[in-house]
Amino acid sequence: MKIYRNLDEFEPLDFAIVTIGTFDGVHVGHQKILNKITELAKHNTGESVLLTFYPHPRLIINPDDDSLRLINDIEEKVEQLALAGIDHLIITPFTRDFSNQTPEEYISNVLVNKIGCKKIVIGYDHHFGKDRKGTIKELIHYASIFDYTVEEIPEQDIEDVAVSSTRIRESLIKGDIDTANKYLGYPFELTGTVIRGDQIGREIGFPTANLHIHESHKLIPAYGIYAVEVEVYPRAADIGTGEYYQPEPERIAKGMCYIGTRPTVDGMNRKIEVNLLDFNDDLYSKSVRVKFLSFIRHDQWFESLDLMKDQIKKDEDAIRNYFQQV
Repeated sequence: MKIYRNLDEFEPLDFAIVTIGTFDGVHVGHQKILNKITELAKHNTGESVLLTFYPHPRLIINPDDDSLRLINDIEEKVEQLALAGIDHLIITPFTRDFSNQTPEEYISNVLVNKIGCKKIVIGYDHHFGKDRKGTIKELIHYASIFDYTVEEIPEQDIEDVAVSSTRIRESLIKGDIDTANKYLGYPFELTGTVIRGDQIGREIGFPTANLHIHESHKLIPAYGIYAVEVEVYPRAADIGTGEYYQPEPERIAKGMCYIGTRPTVDGMNRKIEVNLLDFNDDLYSKSVRVKFLSFIRHDQWFESLDLMKDQIKKDEDAIRNYFQQV
């Protein structure tokens, strides 16, 4: 898969099969659509193109609305799209000027002249252009003028996308990792950089890596303890223009992840901490990808650090037992 961080970097294709959207989660519902455009590209001797946007359009159109929570950050999304077999991924900056194009300007300037669209695969509910006035009706109207065809994604597939996205978000908020992963088709992930903590975990015998999450609008699962697999990288992925390359992790380790406010210690700010099993190296400034595999228990308050330590030991035993059984 080739990546472009701007439409101006993209050379128009002879026969582009295009779909458009945020594709947050790249989940099982999305994967039906992605399979469709890759199959069409093969049958038409064309190339598949996914046009997506960064930052998310809602952050530009409604900047005062802080409710947006993303299943994927941009790094995670790119990796899942690469696995789906897309030929070209255009991550175009979403701006006010971009959103103010008329539907005709958008079709002509972006889809036809910039991409070389010969077939667009899109849902009945897709909106584009100034005030979101463009719909599939406009796409069909201009098809003969600009020499492309339109294939509508079946309503059931669109509903599958909506249902999957809703189920994933609701499940993560409850800590139901099994259901979230079922609808994703892969383990839910948090990607972040290891930062200095206050060393309390080390003092009680469970040293943790404290995570700063790269994406400020990333959805964080329910507070509690999780069994996780952790990939360690020297630094955050650099998603530039060109052929997509996923670096190999320096280390893959099993571990337990804590999300919460540490009510026994201070109960002030949310922390995301990972304890890697049988691993004692310093991870400071490393980039890590935490894959959530199983929910162990919710966060709770303990009367003393000793009682908390006892419970964490039980959590570790439960997690080790989980990994022995999978």
